[in-house]
Amino acid sequence: MESKLNVLVLCTGNSCRSQMAEGFLRKLLGDKANVYSAGIETHGVNPRAILSMEEKCIDIKSHTSNHVDEYAHVPFDVVLTVCDNANEKCPVFPSRAKKFHHNFPDPAKAAGSEEEIMKQFAHTRDLIQVYCEKLVKEIL
Repeated sequence: MESKLNVLVLCTGNSCRSQMAEGFLRKLLGDKANVYSAGIETHGVNPRAILSMEEKCIDIKSHTSNHVDEYAHVPFDVVLTVCDNANEKCPVFPSRAKKFHHNFPDPAKAAGSEEEIMKQFAHTRDLIQVYCEKLVKEIL
C-alpha cells in the first residue's frame, strides 16, 4: 500500500493565499495526500477568501488558521511557500521535503470598493489555481 503524501502550504498569516492553495490541492490530490496549511502567524481564515473559493465550487469554510509549529511532528514530503515573507522565515523542517516557492500577491492588502477587492481575490485565486495544477503534475 502506497502512503499518502504530506503537503504543507505556508504563508504569513494563513488567512488567504495558503488557504486557497490548500483548497485547490485537496481537490486536485484527493486521497493521494494529506494537505495542510499554516502561517508563521495566524490571522483567521479571511471571509473573502471563502467567498472567492466558493466561486470555484471549493468549500474552505471549515478550514482553520494554524501556526506552523502545530505541525512540527508531521513528516512533510512537500512544503510550498506562497509568499516571500513565509519563504524567508520558513522554519527548517527536518525532513526530505521538496520545497517549492511562489510569491502570490496578497489580496488581503487590496483597497477600493468591495467589487475591486473581490477582483483582487479572484485574480490571486486564479493564479494559485494555475500554479497548483502545474505543481500537482510535477510532484505526482
